[in-house]
Amino acid sequence: MITGKQRSYLKGLAQQLEPTVNIGKLGLTSNVVDSIEKNLKANELVKVRIQDGAALKPKDVCEELAYRLQAEFVVAIGKVFVLYKPTKDKTKKDKIELPD
Repeated sequence: MITGKQRSYLKGLAQQLEPTVNIGKLGLTSNVVDSIEKNLKANELVKVRIQDGAALKPKDVCEELAYRLQAEFVVAIGKVFVLYKPTKDKTKKDKIELPD
């Protein structure tokens, strides 16, 4: 579980990101979940957009994804939300260092 201070730090990092995964009309398909998981492993922080044609509620989708991927929900604004999952690779150079 991340703290409020850590969540604020991650929100700041996420502002610079463009959505890397889009969820369409088909919803949370296995391809979408796999894509988000790969992005989390590579970058630790991923921004996801729910397209206009999708009849999904962002809060429900991000809660389900956070549970399935064992990630942390950071923020949701409109149809865009951000997830964070720290890497277990200690040798990764651009690892996100959270404040205490």
